[in-house]
Amino acid sequence: MRLIMFDMDGTLIDSGTSITNTINHVRDNLGFGKLEKNYILEKVNDPNINAAEFFYGTKDFTKQQKVLFEEHYNANCLRDLELYEGIQKLVDDLKSDFTLAVATNANSFFAKKMLDHVGIGHHFKTILGYDSVVKAKPHPEMVYKILDEHNIQKENAQLIGDSHKDIMAADNAGVDSVLVNWGFSNHEKDAIETIADLEKRIKEKFS
Repeated sequence: MRLIMFDMDGTLIDSGTSITNTINHVRDNLGFGKLEKNYILEKVNDPNINAAEFFYGTKDFTKQQKVLFEEHYNANCLRDLELYEGIQKLVDDLKSDFTLAVATNANSFFAKKMLDHVGIGHHFKTILGYDSVVKAKPHPEMVYKILDEHNIQKENAQLIGDSHKDIMAADNAGVDSVLVNWGFSNHEKDAIETIADLEKRIKEKFS
C-alpha cells in the first residue's frame, strides 16, 4: 500500500481568485481596505503569521468572520476555478498504483465541492480539511489521520504541497514531501517547477 497526499489550493487547483475575493469581502465588512491578490496569496500560507490577526485584526477568527467567509466562499468558490495544467494527467497516471488523498487547510465540504467541480474528486479516497482535525497544518494531525485511515506506514507515503505549512506537516509526521512552485508561493529554493519533475520525484521515492 502506497499513499500520495496532496494539498489542494495552489497544488491541485488554482483557487486564488476566490480566496482573494472572499478575504477582501470579510475585510470590507469589518471596515478594512482591500489587499492585492498576490499579497494575500503570499501571506495566507505563511506559517510565521497569525492569519486572523494579519487579515482581520483579531487574535482568533471570530464567529462573524467565519460566517462572512463561509457564506461568501460557498456562493463563489467555483468561479474562476481550474486545475493546474498537467494535474489531470498526473492523477490519472497515479490512481492505479497509489491510494490518493487530500490534506487541505480549507473546509472539507468546500474541498470536495471544488474537486468534484474540476472532475477529480472521485479519485481521492480521503479528503480532509481543517474541520476534520483539532489542529490544521503545519501540525501533523491531518497526516496521521490519513495514514491511520488507510493503515499505511509513513515510509510508504508522500505529501505534495505548495507551502511550507505542507512541508512542515509532513516533516512533523516523519513523511517524505515535495514542495511545488506553481501555486500561491514563490519559493526561491528547494521547490520543483513542473509536473514532469514531480512525477520524477514520486518515482524516485517509490522505485
